[in-house]
Amino acid sequence: MITWNVSPELFKLGPFTVRWYGLLFALGFIIGYEIFVWFYKKENKNKEDLNDLLWYLILGTVIGARLGHCLFYDPGFYLSHPLEILMVWHGGLASHGGAIGVLIAAWLYSKKKPDQPFLWLMDRLVIPTALAGALIRIGNLFNSEIIGMPTHSDWGFIFTRVDNIPRYPTQIFEALGYFTVFLITLYVYKKHFGKYKDGFIFGLFMTLAFTFRFFIEFLKEDQSAFERGMILDMGQILSIPFILAGVWLIWRSLKKTTTDKNSSG
Repeated sequence: MITWNVSPELFKLGPFTVRWYGLLFALGFIIGYEIFVWFYKKENKNKEDLNDLLWYLILGTVIGARLGHCLFYDPGFYLSHPLEILMVWHGGLASHGGAIGVLIAAWLYSKKKPDQPFLWLMDRLVIPTALAGALIRIGNLFNSEIIGMPTHSDWGFIFTRVDNIPRYPTQIFEALGYFTVFLITLYVYKKHFGKYKDGFIFGLFMTLAFTFRFFIEFLKEDQSAFERGMILDMGQILSIPFILAGVWLIWRSLKKTTTDKNSSG
């Protein structure tokens, strides 16, 4: 068994506290920005557009993740106390809400950039997003949150800030899943650049990432009381539309690719 009693705080600087979660969250954006610099340089896009894109994504991620947590997991409380929605520092971000926020932000951004259509943008955006998702789950590990169900396995984690019960380290499982998706999507981009029509990598990401999420949810503790007794928890229910959309995008891209090959042939 692994006893996990690591402090969520990295260090304090006067009245300010730097937490592992915040650092890893920011690191996801920093690394993602550098990956996009490489994309834009490779494809001769205007790198000055990246500053606009970064702000769209930061706002879309934070607003979407916060609203997702409030509306998906505890709507009664937050609708009764609407000011609490603004208090992000109290904790509570939902990855599905963040995903929806990113989609809306990317769509709004693409409307202003004719040379960067939505599906083209998403095919590239999901690559660093997968890496950022892995980093955020490690941040959850430092916070001792989103914990797994009890286990008797030798690699169970005892989150002493929660209780003394050995549990599945689902944060690590999910982080490894997202990192695997990052490697797969990056490989497809590098090795098959231009081979598939727009939407293929986007669909691949959604299918793989949310399938990982769906199955890992079976090992997690319920995040809200209303989930107890449900066959599928809220995380699984919210994952299903993303998986279906991902499969459809892959099919759509392959169909268009095949049609164009036949036309040119």
